[in-house]
Amino acid sequence: QVQLVESGGGLVQSGGSLRLTCAASGSIFSIRTMGWYRQAPGKQRDLVAAITSSGSANYADSVKGRFTISRDNGKNTIYLQMNSLKPEDTAVYYCYADLTYWSGSSRYARDYWGQGTQVTVSS
Repeated sequence: QVQLVESGGGLVQSGGSLRLTCAASGSIFSIRTMGWYRQAPGKQRDLVAAITSSGSANYADSVKGRFTISRDNGKNTIYLQMNSLKPEDTAVYYCYADLTYWSGSSRYARDYWGQGTQVTVSS
């Protein structure tokens, strides 16, 4: 019914930049909040940044001033521009969306997650 597809991960040197993209598709009625979480090996999944449909964004303290989240509502897509990357940013980055979707003539609300994209920052 709904899919979130992430792209843009990879290997970069410390101080470099990457841009992640997450596109939602399917029988979507509306999307409230979209955002990014990350999970490093042996650690819990933590919020990186999130943005509402009106464009209000919040960030984890560890990425403030370095990462910027943006959103294209017409394309159901969000972006995460990551600058001044550090080795501690290395993780699998997961996109999520808090949305309402159609199933037949009914609407349902739930969270969806992408499959994850690996970001590796070398020192």
